[in-house]
Amino acid sequence: MSYTGYKGSSDAQRRATMKYQTEKVETIAVRVPKGRKDYYKTVADAAGMSLNQFAIASMDEKISRDKLR
Repeated sequence: MSYTGYKGSSDAQRRATMKYQTEKVETIAVRVPKGRKDYYKTVADAAGMSLNQFAIASMDEKISRDKLR
């Protein structure tokens, strides 16, 4: 008996993910100076957040703090 290993997600899972991303989320690309991405990732990890969660929380905090909305 041979072990074939994990083959990734099924076609149905990929379609469901693609549908969710198309309907529910948008993408923002952020460019940062070399080396800052690792720094931001380290800070996000220390806060118990993903880099994406950290970026969103940081933007929301700035908006709230400066009463921009």
